[in-house]
Amino acid sequence: MKIALIQFAPVFGDLKSTIESLKVLLFRAKEADLVVLPELANTGYNFDSKEEAFELSETVNDSVFLDFIQESCMQYNFTVATGFSEKDGDQLYNSAVLMNATGLVGTYRKLHLFMNEKNIFEKGNLGLPVFIVDDVKIGILVCFDWMFPEVWRKLALQGVDLILHPSNLVLPYAQSVIPSYALVNRIFIATANRIGTEKELSFTGQSIIVNPRGEVLAKADKLEQILFVDIDPKLSRDKMITKNNDVFKDRRTDIYE
Repeated sequence: MKIALIQFAPVFGDLKSTIESLKVLLFRAKEADLVVLPELANTGYNFDSKEEAFELSETVNDSVFLDFIQESCMQYNFTVATGFSEKDGDQLYNSAVLMNATGLVGTYRKLHLFMNEKNIFEKGNLGLPVFIVDDVKIGILVCFDWMFPEVWRKLALQGVDLILHPSNLVLPYAQSVIPSYALVNRIFIATANRIGTEKELSFTGQSIIVNPRGEVLAKADKLEQILFVDIDPKLSRDKMITKNNDVFKDRRTDIYE
């Protein structure tokens, strides 16, 4: 599977301009099987209020942005995971949506809200679903979910080969710990971060793809960039770290749950 991470800056509150930018970037990523975009790629991030966020958000069933993503999937025959500010009735969720040429594959809603997100979004209520893309088992987390090792481990225990991680990171920590999460869970991780500045927030870029050995396969700088990596998902299914140690079977679940 060839993965492409697109690191760019959505235009806050200007969906048309964001789509125009993505038309170029998705064309450049057309050789990929799976493309990952940052968190809240349809709106930008730094809302002044819940009312502003609600006005800018869309539903998964009626979305100019997701229609564009699906058309791109049809054109280039890839699958796209993208952050998405999701309206559902009178609720808002910081979601990630997986799309292919046939439409919606599935939705994940961010479990752990960061700073002012708590005033805008509801906590995710869809759990930790696993999606199948080209026989690869995929989990999704969004940005600040990275801080909580339980979600990485639970997805790994559900058999995922790869965790996609759309992000709008502003703290300087996540990219340094992603290799550790990949190693201890023996999985691939693809973190697609954004760049640029919105009001007082500056985003850290440095999108990263890591293999099950904790080795960094590709890492971006702080400019607009596309990372391409070919992965062999079978590597994530080997949980042996020595000839005598399976990192999952050796867990002492009699002591801890």
